[in-house]
Amino acid sequence: MPNGSLTMRQCILKIGRTQGIPGFYKGITASYYGISETMIHFVIYEYVKRYLVEYGGSTLAEDRTFSDFFRFMAAGAISKTIASCIAYPHEVARTRLREEGNKYKSFFQTLGTVLREEGRRGLYRGLGTQLVRQIPNTAVMMSTYEATVYVLTKFCGNGYHDDDDYDND
Repeated sequence: MPNGSLTMRQCILKIGRTQGIPGFYKGITASYYGISETMIHFVIYEYVKRYLVEYGGSTLAEDRTFSDFFRFMAAGAISKTIASCIAYPHEVARTRLREEGNKYKSFFQTLGTVLREEGRRGLYRGLGTQLVRQIPNTAVMMSTYEATVYVLTKFCGNGYHDDDDYDND
């Protein structure tokens, strides 16, 4: 194996041998804090989507046009950018907690250590790469979600049935 790389099996055995079961869960608390990014993203997405639809799109899901889906892509991109910028330090903490060694012990201790040793810039190291990866993905995902809601609403109805639709004979 070049450069001392490990196979997945060797890595699992090494973590189990050196750190035990807790070693498999390093960084999980930082992942929990990452849920805040998703919450922020969806709150901002709904606000931006409403704004973009009110000022240029259809307000009814049944009357969507092709350009509305570009608005949804823009809303997804804007909201993900803002949410990622706000919550990104949890990604840094999660990555550092998973490094070998005992320097990083807990979520807040890791954030404090990074801030003290590397400054604010350290808390946002890698953000550009994260945004390049996440923004297009989220834009497409949100417009796909809205298109799916549109198609299901338009062609499958809204889930309510008229009493006349059922014949009890």
